[in-house]
Amino acid sequence: MIGNDLALALDPVRFARSVGLEPDPWQSRVLGGAAQRVLLLCSRQSGKSTTTALLALHTAIYRPDSLVLLLSPSLRQSGELFRKVADFYRAMDDPPPPEAESALRLELGNGSRIVSLPGREQTIRGYSGVALLVIDEAARVLDDLYYSVRPMLAVSGGRLVAMSTPFGKRGFFFHEWTEGGASWKRVKVTAQDCPRISPAFLAEERAALGQLWYRQEYECAFVETEESYFSAEAIMAAISPEVAPLFDDYGGEW
Repeated sequence: MIGNDLALALDPVRFARSVGLEPDPWQSRVLGGAAQRVLLLCSRQSGKSTTTALLALHTAIYRPDSLVLLLSPSLRQSGELFRKVADFYRAMDDPPPPEAESALRLELGNGSRIVSLPGREQTIRGYSGVALLVIDEAARVLDDLYYSVRPMLAVSGGRLVAMSTPFGKRGFFFHEWTEGGASWKRVKVTAQDCPRISPAFLAEERAALGQLWYRQEYECAFVETEESYFSAEAIMAAISPEVAPLFDDYGGEW
């Protein structure tokens, strides 16, 4: 049993199989990777939440005293992501007994905690020393929240995984994907990369959603929103560093 535990601790892909999941190739690469900063740009229903739920549980079980935070834009999404964690936990052959468990929280006897929270700054300010920080639907998370959670990793040296389907050319997720530099490991997974999504279903979705929404939801394209009068490129081209803004960041006049 000790040898098996060691094998599972060293190999998250083997751990995934032990709880009933046969990972796709891209999931195996993410689970087995060691990058500290990861961006998952993924199609709907491609398995991104499943992947991060496994990462969360593996971290909590095999790294004692770990704090794992799962942030989502809403309470409902927080509950859905945590449910995946709980399902994998219950699928283990011999799960470590919980010290405490609720709809959004799991505390283990080794001192580790997994906490799933809605993305509101006032709910997360008190956390620190995070071993793994997962941001769900990151393209829909406000920039202020992203900037407020990053310092949680300063002392712990923890990992940050941001996953999302695109949501226009705006926000921190778009910026980090396009301009964030080499510190990020970027993984793009379109619907065509997912063997569980059939070509027939995608053809139906393309006809039902239209080209813009289909490209965003299934081809991982950062597209302009339908209500935009001007493209992001046109707006940026109109900005000059030689012209001072009329108002400063706090709304006062220059």
